[in-house]
Amino acid sequence: MILDDFITITPTGLYCVYGDFYLDPQQPVQQAVVSHAHGDHAIGGSANVYCTKPTETFMKHRYRKFAAVDFHTKAYHQSFKIKDVTISFYPAGHILGSAQVMMEYQGTKYLYTGDYKIEPDSTCEAFEFVKADVLITESTFAKPQTKHPDPAEEIKKLNATSANIMLGAYALGKSQRMIQLINQYCPTRNIMIHFSIMPFVKIYEDYGVKLGTYKMYDRKVMKNNSENQVYIVPPMVFHSYHKAINVVRAFASGWENLQQQNGISLYISDHADWDAILETIEKVQPSQVWTLHGDGRALKEYFGGKLEVKILN
Repeated sequence: MILDDFITITPTGLYCVYGDFYLDPQQPVQQAVVSHAHGDHAIGGSANVYCTKPTETFMKHRYRKFAAVDFHTKAYHQSFKIKDVTISFYPAGHILGSAQVMMEYQGTKYLYTGDYKIEPDSTCEAFEFVKADVLITESTFAKPQTKHPDPAEEIKKLNATSANIMLGAYALGKSQRMIQLINQYCPTRNIMIHFSIMPFVKIYEDYGVKLGTYKMYDRKVMKNNSENQVYIVPPMVFHSYHKAINVVRAFASGWENLQQQNGISLYISDHADWDAILETIEKVQPSQVWTLHGDGRALKEYFGGKLEVKILN
């Protein structure tokens, strides 16, 4: 039997009363199950954090000794219990170490996707479809008109100019994917990395992810070479250098508002688009879909009375 109150939204985050734990809490808690290491899902300070090994490594880098009192790292498919709820992680395909969280209680399976994408990306573990009674899915881009273009074709846009490029990308996940894509599809480009991104790049490589060639940013190189340099910077740096001269600006994101006033629009997302969400629902075969992190109204309308869609946020 599906319990409507299995997961509830509280000011602290998503709470499972039957296991007395939180999913991706926004404040420090006693028991935190963390899907991945992005700052809007993983904060420091909880007493017990259950996550994958890469997520632990990223959190320890970002939060240092305040990452958690105790980490309990689990491999994909490894079952563990918190009170009476059996939990296991499955790859989410979002960033390295990202996990879907399967929770089983009284014979009913509830699958929390966290952030996810199903398209191929060799910088992280491939998304795995797993059947569940309830699919708790992110709905960041859950609109029929949203279709993410092929990332290979998008990154090739950089080849349209020989000018130097300032490329905005999130330090964790997106930057590493950009390094690999540029090496693969824009081989004439020299990639330089902002110093704040470099530790995450090294962690990826420590886990065996091959990104290709890159260098730490060198101002002299950028100044003395007016062509073929790509400087990857985090969002804060990108926006603070809004009037940077002698560079073409681009920002790697699925969000349209982040493409405005840039020289190149670069629609590369690490979230599921409309078609991917529908495919996930088809393969998970849930009896109910609960939506989070976005607008679930289009899904509710699309399925009508054929499948129950509950909007949690």
